[in-house]
Amino acid sequence: MKRYQNLMLLIAALALVVLPLWMVKKSAPGPDGKQLQVFSGADDKAKNLIGTISPGYKPWFSPLLEPPGETGSLLFALQAALGAGFIGYWYGCSKTRAELNQTREKAARC
Repeated sequence: MKRYQNLMLLIAALALVVLPLWMVKKSAPGPDGKQLQVFSGADDKAKNLIGTISPGYKPWFSPLLEPPGETGSLLFALQAALGAGFIGYWYGCSKTRAELNQTREKAARC
């Protein structure tokens, strides 16, 4: 029974990740004829703004590997999820450790 529940939870988690990305429709082309990115972020907007302010600006360096926009968004979300999981794990361990120390102190007093 436990294995079945774990499998169902894994399938549900995968569905929550894949379905929203699959259901997003492509936007109509912009005025310049280029396809607009659905998941564009602050980096793209900042790049466009810098190009508007200073057209001759050249970046200091270029990335070794630049994933497509959607993949970059996925990696960013994965990084945020892993960070939140790490913080939650640390908090849970700290709370459990504190509770165990309190019970040991109470047992030592008796």
